[in-house]
Amino acid sequence: MMLELRLNCECCDRDLPPASLDARICSFECTFCHDCAEGVFGGRCPNCGGELVRRPIRPPDRLLRHPRRDAADTEAGRMHLDMSLRASRRGLVPPFIAMDVLRAANEREAGGADVIHLEVGQPGAQAPEPVLDAARHALKSAQIGYTDALGIAPLRKAIAAHYQAQYEVSVDPAEVVVTTGSSAAFQLAFLAAFEPGDRVGIAIPGYPAYRNVLAALDIESVLIAAGENAHYQPTPELLADVGRLDGLVVASPANPTGTMIHAVDLARLVEYCRGHRIRLISDEIYHGITYETASTTARAYAREAVIVNSFSKYYCMTGWRLGWMLVPPDLARSVECLAQNFYISPPALSQLAALPVFDCRTELDAHVRRYRQNRDLLIRALVDAGLSRFAPAEGAFYLYVDVSRLTRDSADFCRRLLAETGVALTPGLDFDPVGGASWVRLSFAGATEEVAEAARRLANWLAR
Repeated sequence: MMLELRLNCECCDRDLPPASLDARICSFECTFCHDCAEGVFGGRCPNCGGELVRRPIRPPDRLLRHPRRDAADTEAGRMHLDMSLRASRRGLVPPFIAMDVLRAANEREAGGADVIHLEVGQPGAQAPEPVLDAARHALKSAQIGYTDALGIAPLRKAIAAHYQAQYEVSVDPAEVVVTTGSSAAFQLAFLAAFEPGDRVGIAIPGYPAYRNVLAALDIESVLIAAGENAHYQPTPELLADVGRLDGLVVASPANPTGTMIHAVDLARLVEYCRGHRIRLISDEIYHGITYETASTTARAYAREAVIVNSFSKYYCMTGWRLGWMLVPPDLARSVECLAQNFYISPPALSQLAALPVFDCRTELDAHVRRYRQNRDLLIRALVDAGLSRFAPAEGAFYLYVDVSRLTRDSADFCRRLLAETGVALTPGLDFDPVGGASWVRLSFAGATEEVAEAARRLANWLAR
């Protein structure tokens, strides 16, 4: 059976004619250009995980007789089909590599080997007991059915009250949209605020799902290299260098760096966006998890900004799939109609369970103190092991670590570390397709004993 010649990169749609030296394929003939194969996927197929190698060039005389294989031959009679079904290129986005690492780690565990999970941003603690009690009560006494598409009124009121209590910012419950996790909130925000072809600024390193979801919606991600000198955050000066922008996504505290945009700098950024008609979307899902100074909400400066938050991180409710947005008036009806059609409503049980969580801060703040202890433990261990360059983790529960003295292939580094020690990390390519091959992200959200054991194994492995 001859090799199928696919003539476009399945990631960026770049032309890859039969004689192209840039074409890379896996054993299943998934096809990518060299830049995507190496820069985005780290030399591994995002579909099967296999190695991506240079596609051989078919001799010209054979190419005339067999230009390409457009469809499968059938078993009966091996009939050549002239037409085939095709998949939308919008679905050919890069993977969320952290989830691929989680799958590999889970497969290792299923085989009987132990794993210490530092690859995903999931709190080690379960939801507070009042949340569990509310869920039990709801299961016994409430009808778990559809709710209003924007969320139940008591929860929207509780979220609005939270802004007054935590930030001294007055929020009308009508601004609040409860969502199926913050992931749904970003989809709603992107669809309501931007048109195909719009340009949206995103700092790198940064959360990969921003750019991947934007790509699926045919919205251009404008990558803003925000390095150490910019505190790994976008600034008005950096924005001025990238040309026209229709939107900007910021995160404070940020994933993977843990850095924050402090109040004065956030006010400057909001004013720049307002003056240049840039729609600001502020990812605030790690608010509450800060170690030196408290977070500032962009809602304090910008009524026109879209604010996204979640019950997953600070509130320890990842699997409940519940988040929220603050939506400005000009997007309110669009977001509501999109939510009705995409999701019907957020999960009813999760909404009812979340009602008491804003009164659980004593328990939740104790988790934050543990995260800080884990962060400091991990920093000491990494420095002792010779890894002394990392982003300043002011919030969230990640360390973003420079491993360039050890490797220029962080994906392979993480694969070997998992296979040889059982410690799962996420390669930096997930967060920075340009420079992430020399970085890794470690999550310290788990139990202190597990973080300490992971640090011990990592130090021993590096010392070999």
